[in-house]
Amino acid sequence: MKNSLYYMNTRFIAILIILFSLVSCKEKQRSSNIYSRPGKNEMADLNKFLVQKDRERIKNYIERKNLKMSESPTGLWYEIIKEGNGKVFTDNDKIVMDYECSLLDGTKCYSSSDLGHKKIIIGRSEIEAGLNEGLRLLKPGAQAIFIIPPFLAYGLVGDRKMIPSRAVIVYNVNILQPDNN
Repeated sequence: MKNSLYYMNTRFIAILIILFSLVSCKEKQRSSNIYSRPGKNEMADLNKFLVQKDRERIKNYIERKNLKMSESPTGLWYEIIKEGNGKVFTDNDKIVMDYECSLLDGTKCYSSSDLGHKKIIIGRSEIEAGLNEGLRLLKPGAQAIFIIPPFLAYGLVGDRKMIPSRAVIVYNVNILQPDNN
């Protein structure tokens, strides 16, 4: 009987130790998760850092290519190669353009030579915010280069096809004609 009581007490104590360890591990895990998540300030600082790094990459590209680009207040870089004629495009204007979309390293992603002319309705087509903004600077017949940082393009995800995560995109565009259809 003494042996069996001893055996039961030992099992009871072992079970208590195991339960105590499990509970304390869970508490440690919970408390460490609370402190490992960045707060709003840390996320804002990280975002500012990434935007600044993208800006540096773009400026290096512009310098290497000897481009004469301007930066819009939103962070879009542009150079109008040929002005075009008429009024600048506004919301709901329909345009047709030839284009080439590539990455800063020169990798071609999309182009009208592969996919055909791109038809766009300014402000309504599902295109990158930076491209939409850039096209509003142009007139019919214009040619331009746009460098679009990730936050005005496909951001952290990319387009899940040709454009990778956090990619800076370079667009060479040639506005062919107003599309009155």
